[in-house]
Amino acid sequence: MKNRLLPAYRSALLAILLLAVPAVMHAQNPDLGLNTIVIDPGHGGNDPGCISKDGKTQEKAVVLNISKKLKNRISSEYPSVKVLMTRDDDRFIPLNDRAKYASNNGASFFLSIHINASDRSTSANGYSVHLLGQSDNKNSNTYAYNMEVCKRENEVILLEEDYSTNYQGFDPKDPESDIFLKLMHNAYREQSLLFAQIIDNKLKTGPYKKSNGIYQNNFAVLRQASMPAMLLELGFMTNASDLAVIRSEEKIDQIVNLLFEAFKEYKTLYDESTGATTSKPAASKADTKKQETAPSKPAVSETTSKTEGVVYGTQVLVTGKNMDKADKYFLGYEPLCLKGGKYNKYVIGISADKSEARKELSKIRKTYADAFLVKVENGIATLEK
Repeated sequence: MKNRLLPAYRSALLAILLLAVPAVMHAQNPDLGLNTIVIDPGHGGNDPGCISKDGKTQEKAVVLNISKKLKNRISSEYPSVKVLMTRDDDRFIPLNDRAKYASNNGASFFLSIHINASDRSTSANGYSVHLLGQSDNKNSNTYAYNMEVCKRENEVILLEEDYSTNYQGFDPKDPESDIFLKLMHNAYREQSLLFAQIIDNKLKTGPYKKSNGIYQNNFAVLRQASMPAMLLELGFMTNASDLAVIRSEEKIDQIVNLLFEAFKEYKTLYDESTGATTSKPAASKADTKKQETAPSKPAVSETTSKTEGVVYGTQVLVTGKNMDKADKYFLGYEPLCLKGGKYNKYVIGISADKSEARKELSKIRKTYADAFLVKVENGIATLEK
């Protein structure tokens, strides 16, 4: 009989480990700043990932190119940050070992980079951001999209020897293996979501025509990550427009630049929220001039202290900036600004009635697909299902 943990014991063990990780990390790394990041180029070796219809472009090569460029960009502008890669050549690495590598090196963030594909339609296009978690709405298009992407990425496990032992009984073909993942709404989800929102907003200004939003699901490559982590799907290999982007070095450089800008913003917020000191890249002359000439705008007032009781709303933005309450970003709603460390969370569509707030969420998601419902109590926003 194979050595498999019973579900109850496995769940309990996982919960204990999740509670222990932050304390261990603090003990091992007194400087809580974002000092180490691990970039994971998906696939590799005998696993090519997605392949273009003409066979000329393979996912494993594209993501390795993007990862190397991003590593070089971060290293050049943040010499004090250690940037590691799970692979820097064409070789196969088990999913189980990728996030473990990040954990063993005390990484502050784990970023897995992939290219998407669709067996159903060549019209599917755009990028998406994925976090570890469990979608419960099995009747939604979001759940179907999650499962399609998750199934494709997790099936890489089947290329490994004795994958059932390596993954403690997790089988990508077995729905019951998803059950205990409900415990993974852990201490790192907030940071992962923050970075996900920043990346999603940055990539919207890039060469891809569409953002497919931010999702959560049971990605095997993220399960071993004892730090904030995410998986990016940068375009569809099966879409002609996206494939043209993937094959253009100029467009790839644009994507890398946007990912770097997202990293820079996230690192600043991360370091400030932990009280860590960080050396920031020198501002360019263009940026300095822009700051000097930009007109000042009234910021959204801090309404945290004025909010009484419990209210519900839709969180649409996390940023270190003080936004103008009349900014078009808020779609005409009166925003609620919640201070969290050195960054602000903006919530709109606010109501004391949860059902009314949920109706507003449906309207807001037509513009911001990655927005989500939160419960606000005592100035703190928590995810609400």
